[in-house]
Amino acid sequence: MTSLAAGTVSPARHYRIGWLLPPAIVVAGFFGYPLVLVVMQSFTAPDGRFGLSVWTDVLLSPEFGRAVWQTVLLALGSTVGCVLLGGFLALVVAFVPFPGATLLARLVDTVLAFPSFLIALAFTFLYGGAGVFGTAGFLYSPWGVLLAEITFYTPFVMRPALAAFGQVPAAQLEVAASLGARPGRVWWRVLLPEAWPSLASGACLVLLLTMNEFGIVLFLGAKGVSTLPMLVYGKGIVTFDFPSASVVAVVNVVLSLALYTVYRRVAGGGGRRAAVDQT
Repeated sequence: MTSLAAGTVSPARHYRIGWLLPPAIVVAGFFGYPLVLVVMQSFTAPDGRFGLSVWTDVLLSPEFGRAVWQTVLLALGSTVGCVLLGGFLALVVAFVPFPGATLLARLVDTVLAFPSFLIALAFTFLYGGAGVFGTAGFLYSPWGVLLAEITFYTPFVMRPALAAFGQVPAAQLEVAASLGARPGRVWWRVLLPEAWPSLASGACLVLLLTMNEFGIVLFLGAKGVSTLPMLVYGKGIVTFDFPSASVVAVVNVVLSLALYTVYRRVAGGGGRRAAVDQT
């Protein structure tokens, strides 16, 4: 069999390039090109000049600092709440037998397909001014947004935790119990090391999603709650300040890409990646 001459490209390589070219064009046209336009718009002042003036005005404005601060606080608070609640619920469903445990696990899978505004709508019926509890002041505060996000995103932690707990050998628990280990020690020394990669990847995913949450905040209309997605909406749709909206959008995209990189590293590391991928 004769080898190909040096510097030539095999037909198989041409075949692979031919298959990769159409999706690359689609990605560049529908994602890359609009993103480039947003970046270019962020460097264009209202008078048409190209420079950093818009970036300086936006980054030094009090509303931008407040939006970043509230976005980070809500995302971190929601992540901590989801990890605590999701880990506890997964532990109960996996190891505490009770009627309806299987149905509850299936409901968790169903909630993952719900749009986030449905949670905000349900909270309006419960805590709105004309709701069952009538605590509108709570609903339209940062605490209401935080509770709604924890309620909606807890399944994103609970589901991978359930998968991780399901892979813990029963023999390990029996040996630990036979040696006199208390439930708290069993959780700390046996279950948590097994579930930690899944909990960490679920936490990173929730942090990424809550950093970009828009539907819950918009639907609740919480007074005094300004996040980066809401700031993009306000400047781009309400006031038509597209250069400023583009600056905030670029910052939001950079933060999201950084969090996504962390999420992929956490989800790809450890021995429980398969448990995460089951979600």
